[in-house]
Amino acid sequence: MIKAIIFDADGMIVHGTRFSSRLAKKFNISTETTAEFFKGDFQQCLIGKADLKEELLAYFSSWGWKGSIDEFLEFWFSEEYNFIDERFFPLIQELRQNNIKCYLATNNEKYRTENLINKRGLGKYFDGVFSSAYLGSKKPELEFFESILEDLPNIKKEEILFWDDDAKNIEGAESFGLKTQIYADFTEFQKTLINFNTNLNDLA
Repeated sequence: MIKAIIFDADGMIVHGTRFSSRLAKKFNISTETTAEFFKGDFQQCLIGKADLKEELLAYFSSWGWKGSIDEFLEFWFSEEYNFIDERFFPLIQELRQNNIKCYLATNNEKYRTENLINKRGLGKYFDGVFSSAYLGSKKPELEFFESILEDLPNIKKEEILFWDDDAKNIEGAESFGLKTQIYADFTEFQKTLINFNTNLNDLA
């Protein structure tokens, strides 16, 4: 019996063009230029070990960014209004009404996590959000899944269904002992979900 479903954010609920590509297209700051940051200091921001605003300031001069840090983040987060798949929300509501807990799990630093939860409104649809920025580890690390289970004391590993579009994250979740499904598209997701013993056949 599934008691909790964990949804991936980027690639499942949230869709859009990679930020570094948008930055290159609109401001001519090449992906080669920004790669050092995203492969380096940004990784510490993802697990809450560094502050994104502070780390970015060290790069703005070499990138040629003339605006403020808040303007930079506004551009980063702004287009996500158009890429949230709202088809999930009625389904998630139905799941929760059937006593299935629904959570969002994401590898994101704290500012974007807060943006998704509050400004984009995702927080109101889920029972909780598990972000790497808060947990101090990322998918597919086992520590990430261990932290989730610690926050769900009344739910066993085998009672959790984990969805993600990244095969490495699925492998990590399976290694930890969670039930998993790779996400391909919404239609396939809905069909697969009904096959689980969740008493949700009315969602077909």
